[in-house]
Amino acid sequence: MGKIVVSENVSLDGVVEDPTGEAGFARGGWFAEYMGDDREAWARIEYAEALGADALLHGRRTDEYFGPRWNVAPGEWADRLRSLPKYVVSSTITEPIWVNSTVVSGDVVDEVRKLKQDTSGEIVVYGSRQLVHTLLEHDLVDEVRLTVFPVVLGAGERLFGASADTMSLRLRNTQTVGDGLTHLTYEVVR
Repeated sequence: MGKIVVSENVSLDGVVEDPTGEAGFARGGWFAEYMGDDREAWARIEYAEALGADALLHGRRTDEYFGPRWNVAPGEWADRLRSLPKYVVSSTITEPIWVNSTVVSGDVVDEVRKLKQDTSGEIVVYGSRQLVHTLLEHDLVDEVRLTVFPVVLGAGERLFGASADTMSLRLRNTQTVGDGLTHLTYEVVR
């Protein structure tokens, strides 16, 4: 059975909205601004995660963002991401942008449960805040990996929104990334 791993870049106060500043959020652009000289160390963590993944799962907007960038990016990391099967959750598109992708358009919860049954390893979710909220609400997430950026934004869409239930997590690993970032790995406790 597969394992759903949510992997996010977040501000210290949990904001995931508009890290690149391209969506027009007034406090967007924090990813590059607070990355500092830590990009190489961050990229090593992300590449290792891609090597450990068996599939990627994301929403339409994440497909629209990553597809054009990673379809043409050079290097081993890009090659690895292109080679992974990708599942795009959307009710509005039939053709995903990112290569090697399949649209998941039925009942998201049922489809993701089937995907977990049919996959033996990690199914990594990047971005896709709305999808992540749905996965969390239906207890489909097995692990959460956060790269925490040293900034408190004070506003913006957060990774963990209002929830009907409490979610228990167990810290599995902490790692300093470069001089300013922290990478945290939590297991969901059931």
